[in-house]
Amino acid sequence: MREAAATMRHEFIGLYGMLERNWYLIKRYAWWEVAFFFWTAANTLTIVFIAKGVVAEGGTVNLDRLTTILLIGAVIWSYLGIVFELLIETVAWERWEGTIEYTFMAPLTRAVHLLGTGLFAIGYGIVRASIVFAAIAAFFGLHMPNANFATAVVLLAVASISFVGIGMMTAVLPLISPEKGTQFGYVAQGLMLVVSGVYYPVSVLPEFMQWLAKISPATYALRGERSAILDGATIGSVWGDLWPMLLIGVISVPLGIWVFRRGELHAKRHGKLKRSG
Repeated sequence: MREAAATMRHEFIGLYGMLERNWYLIKRYAWWEVAFFFWTAANTLTIVFIAKGVVAEGGTVNLDRLTTILLIGAVIWSYLGIVFELLIETVAWERWEGTIEYTFMAPLTRAVHLLGTGLFAIGYGIVRASIVFAAIAAFFGLHMPNANFATAVVLLAVASISFVGIGMMTAVLPLISPEKGTQFGYVAQGLMLVVSGVYYPVSVLPEFMQWLAKISPATYALRGERSAILDGATIGSVWGDLWPMLLIGVISVPLGIWVFRRGELHAKRHGKLKRSG
């Protein structure tokens, strides 16, 4: 019993250490983070202005509703991008800092290493996404009288599990390909963008792409978030979007840890761990 308790305490200390380490890295590059925040806000504005463009061209749409639909898509996508970015750059940051070998030899399991990074990415991403959402909504003077933000938060929390699991799988790419792995991670993110209905309904896609959309957690997150914020949907109403994300999360997190571990062994075996090119 004492041995199990000691093991759990050791793992929680390691988890806290990963959270604290990532926070120090964010603080070290704080001005870059500020710059990227404004880039995210500008990119979100670019997307949301499409609604006004449709009206300016004579389109007959509910401007507030279309603007909110686009805003939700842009913000959820920026949140997913932050989670992916922090996980994908786990290896890149270690190489920049010259600490990758020390981190991989640290007395903590790879699961704790990756989950610690994932938890930090979720917290940091939610803060960033919330600020962007509030700022852009205020900029456009959007009214959301029916919004059920409690359901929206639950949906985002559940979606985050699967986002982290998929992010772990993409984080292996810089390990097995130091030259182009990080960039290819963003390619994987872009493929999810195409099929998940970020800026348009999934129903407009060709049938084979709609099938791909069914295995993307972003599809369910976006549909559920729009129902919660636009129509005030309750947890029960969005259960059809919650359970697929739970299923994908239960599968993707352990699979992501396993895939990363296999990539780590491959990198060590072929001398790619510390190589930068």
